[in-house]
Amino acid sequence: MNSPLLEKISQPSDLKKLSGQQVVQLCADIREFLLENVSKTGGHLASNLGAVELTVALHRVFTTPQDEIVFDVGHQCYTHKLLTGRREGFAKLRQLDGLSGFPNPNESEHDAFISGHGNTALSVAIGIAWAKKLRGEPGQVIAVIGDGAFTGGMVYEGMNNIGGLDNLLVVLNDNKMSISKNVGALSRYLKRLRTTNRYFDAKENVRGFLDRVPVIGPPLKMTIHNGKTLMRRALYHSTMFEDMGFHYYGPFDGNNEQEVEQILRSIHKQPGPHFLHIVTKKGKGYAPAESNPGNFHGVSKFDLVDSIPDPEVAPKESFSNVFGNVLNKEGTTNEKICAITAAMKYGTGLQFFAHTHPKRFFDVGMAEQHAVTFAAGLASQGILPVVCIYSTFLQRSYDQIIHDVNLLNENVVLAIDRAGFVPADGETHQGIYDPAFLSQIGIPTYSPSNYAELRHWLPVLLSDKQKGPRAIRYPRGGESEVLAAYGCSGREYDHLYTAPRCKGCFHQLCRRSGGCALCGKASGRGKAALRRLQACKDISLYR
Repeated sequence: MNSPLLEKISQPSDLKKLSGQQVVQLCADIREFLLENVSKTGGHLASNLGAVELTVALHRVFTTPQDEIVFDVGHQCYTHKLLTGRREGFAKLRQLDGLSGFPNPNESEHDAFISGHGNTALSVAIGIAWAKKLRGEPGQVIAVIGDGAFTGGMVYEGMNNIGGLDNLLVVLNDNKMSISKNVGALSRYLKRLRTTNRYFDAKENVRGFLDRVPVIGPPLKMTIHNGKTLMRRALYHSTMFEDMGFHYYGPFDGNNEQEVEQILRSIHKQPGPHFLHIVTKKGKGYAPAESNPGNFHGVSKFDLVDSIPDPEVAPKESFSNVFGNVLNKEGTTNEKICAITAAMKYGTGLQFFAHTHPKRFFDVGMAEQHAVTFAAGLASQGILPVVCIYSTFLQRSYDQIIHDVNLLNENVVLAIDRAGFVPADGETHQGIYDPAFLSQIGIPTYSPSNYAELRHWLPVLLSDKQKGPRAIRYPRGGESEVLAAYGCSGREYDHLYTAPRCKGCFHQLCRRSGGCALCGKASGRGKAALRRLQACKDISLYR
């Protein structure tokens, strides 16, 4: 795209030179840029379209890297990357030697922390804020948290430990649910009043005056405070954030850059900790994404005209949907089966079970630890829970697997989706650790290599003959044609081929090249034989 205004932005300080009218145009140009580039490379789209104005306002008010912005979850950081000198990198977004889809300090000094998993930003921000105070360093710490992250307990653990930090700002980017409901003109007036410097000056003047009044001063101050609290509760119906020690502001229109920037400038001048609640439109500026943000959350390449992305939702032909259909069928014949997921109903193929058996389907939000212990509780009462979680997120619940499931040998089935490599999602999402940590505690793990094996082994694991925790893991996407041809033998282990041994080290030889992958000896001579050995030493010995 051709955007002279966007091309002028090579670092965040360039934003501060723009007029209000130019900022509005810049936000429109950023959306056009994101649509054009993400449609070519794939990536997270809807969440980034909704966070444009917020990100621009943050960079116009604060100065990174002295002020540090921590994103939760990090997939809403594309505008941040665009404004911090990484525009050219979007041509290879989520590709080898290209931009990561999440913040990464190894990529830019403007990225405060890596953030591929949810619920973590506030705890990280508290740590960074305390480090600044301990070292006497200037700067604010801003945690930008999506409303989905508030379904996980770690956010509340962080809020319970803010410790009166005066250099901390939490921004709730609410694009789905309303946490704090505002009512009527008086509520809007108080919202505006609380964001002006005059409010803070008046508050401090009254507090100081009452402190100096003998006898009746302190009780009167407490009475005023309690009255203000009751009024606020009547208007907003939620004071959880203030009860935890924050100064609360909002909700504000997060897609109005001028309004967000104004409140941020007011907050910036006052000691924290602050909590700013903004409401944004997921998919803002692109009608198909606005009407169906779920389908445009994570996309692969798609045609902007036809608007048919390959969404994060499991495709029709995939391990996830084969699993989901089999589980749905088994749930019809066995009413003890329950399905549990952590904010991944469609990604794990559980939409079929949820539709057919809604009372036995549980989406617990971004709360993998709760999901596993909840399953243990169900199992202790004779229910058969199936916990469906991506491999990368299952590691968050390892203590619960050990303590709550394994010690009592509870009858829990772990369905591990996205097992193995998921290259485009980057280093934070690879599903490579579950075989190691499950085998350490003796949980049997089944790894179907094709649909036929998945259809055979899942009912086996759900049968009454099986007891104790067990797991079944399967990769992202569809089956390989080569592996599909093997079908399913019904045996726990399939012995397909015995390779000859190397005469030097007795290691099995590669059946394609005839060479030894261990000592490097190749059958035949010359560079061609060595190249054949190098190309296939890691894939040809075993199925």
